[in-house]
Amino acid sequence: MDRVRSAFNRMIKSERYSRFTLQPAEDGERHIEVKLSEDTTEVGDSAGGSPSFRPAPRRQPRTTVCYLALGTLLIFVTGYVLGYISHRESEAEKVNCGEVPETSGRPLETPAAMDTAMDAQMDAQMDWDDVAQLLTQKLTSQAFAKTLSDFDSPRRLAGSAEDVRLANRISDAFKDADMNPWTDVHYVQLQRPDSVRPNRVLFGSDVFKPAGYLAYSANRTVQGKLVYGNYGRPEDLDVLQNNDVGLSGAVLLLRAGKISFAEQVENVASKGAAAVLIYPDSQDYDYVADTALYGHVHLGSGDPYTPGFPSLNHTQFPPTRSSGLPKIPAQTITATMASALLHNISGPEPAAASGFKGGLASVSYSLGGVGNVTVEVNNVLVNTEIHNVFGVIKGFTDPDRYVVLGAQRDAWGKGYAKATVGTSVLVELARAVHQMVEKDGFRPRRSLVFASWSAGEYGSVGATEWLESYMSSIDKRVVSYISLDGVVMGRGSFMASASPLLYSLLENTMKEVKSPVGSGSVFEMVGTKYWNAQMLKPMSLDDPAYPFLAFSGIPSVSFHFISPNTEAYPYYGTDLDSMDHLAYQTNHRTDEMAVAAAQFAGRVALRLVHDHLLRLDVSRYGDVVTGAVIRVYRRVQQLIKSGQLKDVNANWLNRARGAFQRAARRVNNDVRNTDLTDEAACRILNDRIMTVEHTLLSPYVSPLETPFRHLLLGRGAQTLGSVAETTDMEQLHTQLALATWTLQGCANAMVGNIWDIDEEI
Repeated sequence: MDRVRSAFNRMIKSERYSRFTLQPAEDGERHIEVKLSEDTTEVGDSAGGSPSFRPAPRRQPRTTVCYLALGTLLIFVTGYVLGYISHRESEAEKVNCGEVPETSGRPLETPAAMDTAMDAQMDAQMDWDDVAQLLTQKLTSQAFAKTLSDFDSPRRLAGSAEDVRLANRISDAFKDADMNPWTDVHYVQLQRPDSVRPNRVLFGSDVFKPAGYLAYSANRTVQGKLVYGNYGRPEDLDVLQNNDVGLSGAVLLLRAGKISFAEQVENVASKGAAAVLIYPDSQDYDYVADTALYGHVHLGSGDPYTPGFPSLNHTQFPPTRSSGLPKIPAQTITATMASALLHNISGPEPAAASGFKGGLASVSYSLGGVGNVTVEVNNVLVNTEIHNVFGVIKGFTDPDRYVVLGAQRDAWGKGYAKATVGTSVLVELARAVHQMVEKDGFRPRRSLVFASWSAGEYGSVGATEWLESYMSSIDKRVVSYISLDGVVMGRGSFMASASPLLYSLLENTMKEVKSPVGSGSVFEMVGTKYWNAQMLKPMSLDDPAYPFLAFSGIPSVSFHFISPNTEAYPYYGTDLDSMDHLAYQTNHRTDEMAVAAAQFAGRVALRLVHDHLLRLDVSRYGDVVTGAVIRVYRRVQQLIKSGQLKDVNANWLNRARGAFQRAARRVNNDVRNTDLTDEAACRILNDRIMTVEHTLLSPYVSPLETPFRHLLLGRGAQTLGSVAETTDMEQLHTQLALATWTLQGCANAMVGNIWDIDEEI
């Protein structure tokens, strides 16, 4: 061996191999540098410019080569023998360790083997039916009975000490479920009554000081003719004008219901009214006549004094106001106060067919316009710190895509149906899904975010501030939003409001979830014939899911188990929203109804995080788009025929509709042909589907002036509905062009690749 080693050393030191040297590099690594022999020069360095060359190597003795070959062979044989002996020893150790002890009838496995077995089990068993069955097992009425009791609170005003305590308890629940909770803090302006100068209503010798109020009302004292205007809808105001009842400078007395407080105030303000009084009529609200009513009149969502941007303590913006803030005072009064006003209002009486007559006894519901009434509003703005609380169960394939489930925890009073039930469903769903992941091997592809919002009663303030904080990226990450507010209002019926993208998923989920009142499904409980017309309602401005859909372009849904032949919960906005009143509405089965609501929300959410391809059906937007375009087309044709509109052609909008329909069909065709094992292909297709809702937001209007920018479901001049109704020909011309390109842009986004875009328009 010494002779072999000596020969090898002599050879690597020879001049032939001295041309390769190891040089230290700047990063500490070594690299090989190739050098020519010392008597050669670089190309072009010789005097004559001739290329350098390598001299012929010297010949080595034959004995040296032989020793080198023998040494190499000996090293190889030695290594092989040592490896074989070592392998035999390890095998012998395994054999001699005796029988493996068993647990639950199975041999113990190493951690790596257990992980492999779990992965194999997941692939083989964790299909959708297994996921749904697991969720059913985790959600029980016994657990809900305790959680509902735990989160019941006599007071939960936004920003109060009670609100903070509830936030901490929710955070602790998320922490117990290993959900890494975090808090989102905002500093918002909330309007509240002045304890020193109460709001007042003066009519003749009567002076009323109502306890309830409407947040974000204009502050001032006004006097005007008292006029009764039913619900304050456009058709109601037409009845007044047809009866020669003047609205300019008048104080409108309206009954609550049908539309939001904010819409009522906007409607009468547009007619020149000076103030608004709103009361709960006994025909619509069957409770004590002295019950105070609370709400807000901001025609928008979020903090109205930071419109379009988040209310953070470090945000430096000049003072501004939302365009949705009313310019006239608005105040709620009790039914007893309204009865006193209506007894002395005089004026013409409405026709029986007008629907103006309510349920107050001994009241003729005259239209008024004779006697004066004074309204004094002295609310104050309070800078309030609010906390949104979040927890997350991260996805295993696409963790940066997530479904958000949210519930507000604040309320004007007890808020049992408004906040307690939704918060309980949120917490129980979080616990259930955590157990499915931790104990049962469920592996969601995408993440689930659970959110508890504050200041929801003031117009989804907490939720909207969060949306504004992440406006630039949130639509690319949030697959869908599921609102848990008011999910239990009664028992025996069901209704929902949603983006058309979710219609198919809602229908399938209704067929899967067992009816809480019978042996069939929720779908059968509602009625299988014309189910969408019976249970699908347009999403209203005061729906907690509306900012997610119309402001941020996120497919959203809110749903409610409710009593038959009703559309709203009568105790919202009052101190009567209690456990006892909801128990009466649910036939004392609130915990069972909460289980059904959790099952429904959970299945929608889990379906969206479980499947390879998102269950968002772009084809369901087809009828909505077509209906809106037809209304605009007919309106434009009428105006052209009458000579009021010139140089405008609605065919371009119709072509954009055609492009949208073709793009939707292409998406559905690609869904059918996509290989579900190809994760990259699935993600690309999912991204195309996720662009639909967001690209229906008009890019041509400012979120500051027009926050709900959705072309079909928003509010403002940019919507196709507004284009079909406007009387301003110049505005129609402009908005028609912008709407056309918004719709075409959505179609282009669905197509994906720019070289595949439909260029017919």
